[in-house]
Amino acid sequence: MTELEAPNRQEAGRKDSCRLGIAGLGTVGLGLIELLRRKPDFAPCGRRAEVVGVCARSRSRPRASDISSYAWFDDPVALAVHPDVDVFVELIGGADGSAKAAVEAALNAGKPVVTANKALIAEHGLELARLAEAKGVPLVFEAAVMGGVPAVKLVRESLVGDEIASIAGILNGTCNYILSEMEATGRSFAEVLSEAQRLGYAEADPVMDVGGFDAAHKITILAALAFGGAPNFAAAEIEGIESIELLDITLAHELGYRIKLIASASRQVGSDPTAAPVASVQVAPALVPLSHPLAQAGGALNALFIEGARTGRIFLQGAGAGAGPTASAVAADIADVMSGVHRPVFQSPAQDLTPLAPADPGARHAKVFLRLVVRDRPGVIANVSEALAKAEVSIDSILQHPVGPTGLVPIVLTTQAASETAISAAVEHIAALDAVAERPKRIRIARI
Repeated sequence: MTELEAPNRQEAGRKDSCRLGIAGLGTVGLGLIELLRRKPDFAPCGRRAEVVGVCARSRSRPRASDISSYAWFDDPVALAVHPDVDVFVELIGGADGSAKAAVEAALNAGKPVVTANKALIAEHGLELARLAEAKGVPLVFEAAVMGGVPAVKLVRESLVGDEIASIAGILNGTCNYILSEMEATGRSFAEVLSEAQRLGYAEADPVMDVGGFDAAHKITILAALAFGGAPNFAAAEIEGIESIELLDITLAHELGYRIKLIASASRQVGSDPTAAPVASVQVAPALVPLSHPLAQAGGALNALFIEGARTGRIFLQGAGAGAGPTASAVAADIADVMSGVHRPVFQSPAQDLTPLAPADPGARHAKVFLRLVVRDRPGVIANVSEALAKAEVSIDSILQHPVGPTGLVPIVLTTQAASETAISAAVEHIAALDAVAERPKRIRIARI
């Protein structure tokens, strides 16, 4: 359909209204529609937000909300450029395909875009920002990170006068739920993942979540905003939670830690102030002290620490997904657009930005948790200690369980801070020992 129906067109002609085209009618899209029905005048500018057209993969799919009063578009690009749409709201998802095409079409047509699409912004943020700023229209994405928690606005706007040194936290509710349930119930990763899929907490194909990619998209965006660059998703180091076993969770707890999937970004001060900003951006499982606020964020919660030179440490926590929280964040962006708020997409005009440069992993230092499974032989601990010493890695603590019926012994070592290069060398030395029954498991101990 390329023409809005007459009743909608007449209503859309009101000068005090902002006409929205919404592409994507999943949980967030329907949540937004319900929010706007209950409170169409939510924006503080005195104008009403009105949905005039919608688009999704299937028109006939059963939905909890009635969408029959809105014009239906099979093609999101057609919706994006329709003359009766003032603001295009993209809730399709995905870095490429129809989502990217529709956003580009809307911007080229001079229409503001509101999106919750973290993959799109993380992977194509710079080119889209250049297009939006060339056309003089907003491109906003508060809902792309932490759902209803205003992390984007805080970093981009409230902390613009500070110098942010680091950001670290839990940015994926699915992984947080799985790790929390493994610890609470004693079940394996596969068992809890299967349950999460049945309950709708995890997708049928969970790779984006459990592989760490969803969290990596989000921390890539926050890093760009915090450190004055453009997103560089390709530079993010990503490790998911698929290899975390119940044994790791149990042994970490005995040492006073809880395993969380931590997304982190830290500014690296370079010698050349004219060069691209340098940042270390990582997503990986990490041990967090049981007393730390991040360790206390259970279930599907998101939580984030921001370290500023002037403001010190700021802690955010809340629902990172879901119809209500995410739709609320989308509505907040719509309100800004309706009120005439217009600023650069990132911290500086896109023409002045370069992608964040990756930090040298060899320059980073960290403490690690090494979980070994060894055969019960004399001198094993001495051999492991020697391998660590050869790599110049010092031991902080050792935890050893009794010999099991198979003759294998789980041993956990925590190390003093050492370079990641040295730790990698130590792991290779230990893996080569005859008494080591399986490759050592290495998990960072978070510095937060």
